[in-house]
Amino acid sequence: MAEAHQAVAFQFTVTPEGIDLQLSHQALTEIYLSGLRSWKKKLIRLKNGVITGVYPASPSSWLFVVIAILATMYMRSDPSMGLILAPVTNCTQTLAQCQTVVSAVLFSTLLWFSLIFTMRMCLKQLLSYHHWMFEQRGKMSNTTKVWALVRIFSGRQPLLYSYQGSLPNQPVPAVKDTVKRYLESVRPLMTPDEFERMTSLATQFESSLGNRLQWYLKLKALWASNYVSDWWEEYIYLRGRSPIMVNSNYYGMDFLYVTPTPIQAARAGNTLHAFLMYRRKLNREELKPVSTVIPLCAAQCERMFNTTRTPGEETDTVQHWQDSDYVAVYHRGRYFRLRMYSSSRPLSPREIESQLQRILDDPSPPSLGEEKLGALTAGDRIPWAKARKEYFSLGVNKRSLDCIEKAAFFVTLDDDEQGMMGEDPAASLDRYAKSLLHGKCYDRWFDKSFSVVIYKNGKIGLNAEHSWADAPVVAHLWEYVLATDSFQLGYNEEGHCKGEVDASLPRPQRLSWDITPECQEQISQSLAVAQALADDVDFHVFSFRDFGKGRIKKCRISPDAYIQLALQLAYYRDRGMFCLTYEASMTRLFREGRTETVRSCSNESCAFIKALEGGEGVEVCRRLLRQASEKHQNLYKHAMTGAGIDRHLFCLYVVSKYLGVDSPFLKEVLSEPWHLSTSQTPVQQVELFDMVNHPEYISCGGGFGPVADDGYGVSYIIMGENMMNFHISCKHSCPQTVSTTDRSTGRFFAPHVHT
Repeated sequence: MAEAHQAVAFQFTVTPEGIDLQLSHQALTEIYLSGLRSWKKKLIRLKNGVITGVYPASPSSWLFVVIAILATMYMRSDPSMGLILAPVTNCTQTLAQCQTVVSAVLFSTLLWFSLIFTMRMCLKQLLSYHHWMFEQRGKMSNTTKVWALVRIFSGRQPLLYSYQGSLPNQPVPAVKDTVKRYLESVRPLMTPDEFERMTSLATQFESSLGNRLQWYLKLKALWASNYVSDWWEEYIYLRGRSPIMVNSNYYGMDFLYVTPTPIQAARAGNTLHAFLMYRRKLNREELKPVSTVIPLCAAQCERMFNTTRTPGEETDTVQHWQDSDYVAVYHRGRYFRLRMYSSSRPLSPREIESQLQRILDDPSPPSLGEEKLGALTAGDRIPWAKARKEYFSLGVNKRSLDCIEKAAFFVTLDDDEQGMMGEDPAASLDRYAKSLLHGKCYDRWFDKSFSVVIYKNGKIGLNAEHSWADAPVVAHLWEYVLATDSFQLGYNEEGHCKGEVDASLPRPQRLSWDITPECQEQISQSLAVAQALADDVDFHVFSFRDFGKGRIKKCRISPDAYIQLALQLAYYRDRGMFCLTYEASMTRLFREGRTETVRSCSNESCAFIKALEGGEGVEVCRRLLRQASEKHQNLYKHAMTGAGIDRHLFCLYVVSKYLGVDSPFLKEVLSEPWHLSTSQTPVQQVELFDMVNHPEYISCGGGFGPVADDGYGVSYIIMGENMMNFHISCKHSCPQTVSTTDRSTGRFFAPHVHT
């Protein structure tokens, strides 16, 4: 193949006259420019490391301290109180002055480091204060007013990772407090006899084994940056042996009402270039740190690109490479390697469009076994690990697999058309969601950190692997890409990307495979498992526009609490009972924090729903609604500030397994199914979208599969003041679950609760 020869820097032949070298100057130039780009990135990382290391001070502040010390010495004052060495009497005047200056510089440097250390310790203490979250609006305590000094110690123009060294470690709650909160959370879900039995188990655990396990957990908290995150990643994600498709991966959707261009290659050109722009900002740490009132941990951003999940027989691993200058592309059963840089610069959107059009126009058929190869990543993990070891550890298969796994990310050029279209927009959105969640079960590479899907009609979407990061991190990336594509890059009148094309660009490289009949059999088996799982998923996506955040907030009720109560009311009407409800909350106020569970089904929420369904008066229901909302907000704040229930109990359970001891209490707690698993997708970069002048440019959010076979998965996003989008999943195989009862309005899962 011609493109393969272009990758060879030199060739040689042995002749009677000796060895004849044949150098490829183009290849050598590319190697030189690639190395130059790599060194530039290393220097940028070194510079950013220095800037982040001295934050909240700046490197230039060192010069200010040195000049200040030298100035005071010039005025015959000794700020060091004798620490700066006096010149030796028998030295020349010039040597004595040099000795004094060197001593002053050393003292200034030590003083500068001491000031930085003090400022960082002060910043860490200020960031550890979370009581401000629990104060009533408009009533600020004196302590919180003093805490506002956090702004003074926060420095100016922070880089993405500037706050990492100052973020506090996640605290370990007391066993007594966690057990108390757990019993309170399950009280409305159990009969009196069941609750009495569970209380007995909890009391026995608290007074005996709990304290022993807690000691080990506190020891880990002193040693590790976060006592939860590494175990959570390993035991919840990487050790799972079932398919990650549907069960773990999640998706993000395009704009709901707008498709910027109907040309597939053009939309892909802008989208992929926007990803490169984001990665450049990420590598340079130029992204503004995400913050609420205080900054959040950005550690999850480190593995966003150039990352893959590698299967193992016992546990998977997450592999990350420092850099990658290409993406892996799948189209009609064939895999391609598409370089995204030329002469050390990123390809323009128009050039990417041209390269992708070459792939779309390529008539070559897939090789034997290539078309459905991706099904290995969609099936069970153990067969994939064994197949990878047996069939992809040597030769051409290893080289091609390495190419996919080391790519910046994965791209699928899909031949289907998706989005809200046709006579039944609701049904088309459901198909769109299922396509992003699992596709054809072989046309995505589910192990990659994320896969971008470009549909034939210009719609796009994203499927993300869950172990390396949580949804808000990927959502931040996705918001940037959507906004950059439409508002910054744009398209010409014909719908193509703007700019010119370099005709000398080498064609995308087709990957080669040697798939044996035995490997093809394993691919077929994995595909059968994945297809059965995909066919079982029942999905419904809809927009609720009767009212939104604006009306809810006028009633002084948290929009998230309101939606959670609406979901519990819907479940109660569906099943005639309450259930253990999971809502994801972030713990990124702490270093390397990930998530915590909000057990949103509480005594207060159940009291409100019973009153509403029992026909109680409006005033009674309104009072109970406010109480339930306030309780939910309180639970959410406790989860965010490290005082949740489930992560602590999970880590105690892990310690018990390491020690080889059995706890009936922990075993029962961790085996309880989540019949209603929910998550809100936050809008983090509102400034990127003009909801007033361009209200049609709104994303539909994203979703995930059901956690329990007999339960629901519900993801929602609050857009603007008057819209809430819902993604509801369950399984056809469960006769008790259905994603909607009214496809035209979806009111089953968004009931009116008048306030």
